[in-house]
Amino acid sequence: MNTLVKTNFNFPGQKNVYHGKVRDVYNIDDRFLVMIATDRISAFDVVLPKGIPSKGQVLNQMASEFLDTTVDLVPNWKLATPDPMVTIGKYCKPFPVEMIIRGYLTGSSWRSYKAGAREICGVPIPDGMKEHQRFENPIITPTTKAEEGHDEDITREEIIKQGLVSAEDYKMLEDYTRVLFKRGTEIAAKKGLILVDTKYEFGKVDDKIYLIDEIHTPDSSRYFYAETYEENFKKGLPQKQLSKEFVREWLMENGFQGKEGQKIPEMTDEIVESISKRYIELYEKIIGKPFIYDESEDIVTRMENNILSFLNHQK
Repeated sequence: MNTLVKTNFNFPGQKNVYHGKVRDVYNIDDRFLVMIATDRISAFDVVLPKGIPSKGQVLNQMASEFLDTTVDLVPNWKLATPDPMVTIGKYCKPFPVEMIIRGYLTGSSWRSYKAGAREICGVPIPDGMKEHQRFENPIITPTTKAEEGHDEDITREEIIKQGLVSAEDYKMLEDYTRVLFKRGTEIAAKKGLILVDTKYEFGKVDDKIYLIDEIHTPDSSRYFYAETYEENFKKGLPQKQLSKEFVREWLMENGFQGKEGQKIPEMTDEIVESISKRYIELYEKIIGKPFIYDESEDIVTRMENNILSFLNHQK
């Protein structure tokens, strides 16, 4: 199957392009952002050497759906999804932080806790908790937004003190984060899933805050299956989950955590196909309808034509 791992377009009015770990983002005249969800996959802040078939389409279509189902809570940047792998939206100046919210002690927070940490981003964590245990109330653990390399944990106080976000705006970011997580939790529950943790990014246009980027996708979120959660938790068993964590686990099992000197294990066709299937499984589970494969032979031409069609209609 075809994969798209890089784009290099030159659209009318294009001012610059940012190639992120997974997305290519084109700035059109400081008016629009064209965000392309490629089939690249990253883990431990490293882009892996092979693309994952259908991954970009899954991420883009899930994010588009969730942006539509939360716009009554928080204004967002989306204007259109002219292509299966593309969202076009308002050009926003992003805040240099990511708002991470956690409902359960799992993943990196559990790894820190197991190593002795009893505070994450200034939020105290009680003694005696177990892996995958639910917090009494969801906690917000922000990180800096790194252009390159690792995002760093940071406290609310440090964010405000360093002038990264004003106190007034940060209060709004926290409020938006909590209501979005509540809505995401409710949507997941209806599908037999638990939204475990996720991240949100925000930006500003003319002093108005908008939700930007993706939302509630397997790249930005972690889901558990609700029906097996309690039994697995009581027995201390791993949770059945739909997220990118299984990619991280596969890498760790093969001696890779993104540290210097470590080598990325071989991505066999079987591994690539299994990752693709997991992304599609999550899409179908949480969106509640079959995934429609796009079978275009020339993804780049299709995408360019769809984006140009949108931009030409905005003149």
